[in-house]
Amino acid sequence: MKLTRVTLHRLSMPLVTPFATSFMTETEKDCYLVEAEFDTPEGPITGWGESVAMVAPLYSSEYVDAGMAVTRDWLAPILFDAGELTAETIGWHLRHVIGFPMAKSALEMAALEAQLKQRGLSFRDYLGGVAESVPSGVSVGIQNTDRELIETVGGYLDEGYARIKLKIKPGRDIEPVAAVRREFGDDFLLQVDANAAYTLVDAAHLKRLDDYGLLLIEQPLGEADIRQHAQLAAQMSTPMCLDESIVSAEAAADAIALGAADVINIKPGRVGGYLEAKRIHDLCAANGVAVWHGGMLETGLGRAANAAMATLPGFTLPGDISGSNRFFAEDITEEIVMHDGIVDVPAGPGFGVTIDPDRLQKYTEETLLIEPERA
Repeated sequence: MKLTRVTLHRLSMPLVTPFATSFMTETEKDCYLVEAEFDTPEGPITGWGESVAMVAPLYSSEYVDAGMAVTRDWLAPILFDAGELTAETIGWHLRHVIGFPMAKSALEMAALEAQLKQRGLSFRDYLGGVAESVPSGVSVGIQNTDRELIETVGGYLDEGYARIKLKIKPGRDIEPVAAVRREFGDDFLLQVDANAAYTLVDAAHLKRLDDYGLLLIEQPLGEADIRQHAQLAAQMSTPMCLDESIVSAEAAADAIALGAADVINIKPGRVGGYLEAKRIHDLCAANGVAVWHGGMLETGLGRAANAAMATLPGFTLPGDISGSNRFFAEDITEEIVMHDGIVDVPAGPGFGVTIDPDRLQKYTEETLLIEPERA
């Protein structure tokens, strides 16, 4: 395949409810999609990718405007000049550009879909997935009151979600967890996510969460604090899960070697793409470390790809692969539906979903066309 054109579609899609974490509250999903066109022996083929970068550099140093700029100025030109491409070589061609894993992931994702369409192959079959559906967990943003939290969690339990994750931060941590356990008991999977809001000084406070039978605590400390996570893990009985700290297979190997992670949350966009995510899955499986698939409020495109990735055998815990209606009144692809606690994996070629052009236009705020420079 030879890359001939890249179009970036910047979207703003309203969320059905605000989503609050320890570092920001989102009311819209701001992201960009990559539409990449390739010349192949069979004729032109288009693949789609999705950047999970946020509108502000608060979850990571990368953000939407920066991702679009680096794609226009550096990444796409490198791939135009590379000649023949495969999805498996995208990362190698882009290796000299420091950082920007989410922008690189979106380009690799688009190349991967085009390649799969060329072969008539589904993403699940390409990966070697072993299931046709995956258990669906849901992430609950920080609520203003315990009563609001209980109403929200109760609604998701009634819908049948297989696992509940509560976002926490200092001042909204122990009591919300206690309130949920008092209201709904211990007979469901519950975990918490701090998004790096604490320091090791808070160890005694965080240890109080051990009383609530949590499946895990996710990323309580800073992204660079792998050693401190190992120290905290030694003090808590709740399993330690890393998210922001795992930026590559190498980082995962370090965390496992130091005893910093009983569980790893794999987010392909954060680590540079689905192929690197599979390497982390394989590494964890070889070391007996559980993994689950995280989410970044993806559209149906990214949600479908995530579901396919989560069919790999090492994903033994429910992930953040909820139905489209958890976040969007209207998605830009066919709706991803959660039923009976599971999400069915789209089985068609590529990621198995189709971008609706009318909805894409409806939510597009900017379109950026990138083409090779003509001599």
